[in-house]
Amino acid sequence: MAEMREVTIPVAKGGLPADVVFPDEPKGVVLFAHGSGSSRHSPRNVAVAHTLNDRSLATVLVDLLTPEEDAIDAQTAELRFNIPMLADRLAAIVDWMGTDSTLRPLPVGLFGASTGAAAALVAAAERPDRVRAVVSRGGRPDLAGASLSAVRAPTLLLVGGLDEQVIVLNEQAKAQLGDVAELRIVPGATHLFEEPGTLEQVADEAASWFSGHLARVPRPA
Repeated sequence: MAEMREVTIPVAKGGLPADVVFPDEPKGVVLFAHGSGSSRHSPRNVAVAHTLNDRSLATVLVDLLTPEEDAIDAQTAELRFNIPMLADRLAAIVDWMGTDSTLRPLPVGLFGASTGAAAALVAAAERPDRVRAVVSRGGRPDLAGASLSAVRAPTLLLVGGLDEQVIVLNEQAKAQLGDVAELRIVPGATHLFEEPGTLEQVADEAASWFSGHLARVPRPA
């Protein structure tokens, strides 16, 4: 039986609301970085998180913008592409997870969608001792820029087969990531993986990636 709790993470002014799900005997914890204009309630990320929970992985879904910032961003779209700010917040959340009694012993993975994938990769580069695996769903890893060459965590890039422009951008990012990265194409999927069965494939691939890479990391004594 999974334990679910709502928390306010002490990052940014007033904190950031998050939903934490902690299944029995988890092998790791995955922090989600949602894409532009989205939130922790993104139905696609929630669906992926449920699959990870079923595979004995804890999940943290968090709003990366405060309510005030979200209201500004809804009008201007100026914050959702602020990759350095979002990455700094993700790194700070990873630090907070290291202070939480239930999450601290668990190896950490990052799951990023769209622009959130870039923020996740920058955070992975900034916290190499904590972040042990990354998965990008329809992501823009290219927006991580120079940080790509500093990523040490095994990284899975998942892109829809019909999302041609994003495939090219992911191929370019993979070249910069080097041997740590693997690019997989989901046949028949567009950018949001709305086609029947495609999101389920993403969730299964992500669960297998995290299960394999996080399970290999011994827990602290």
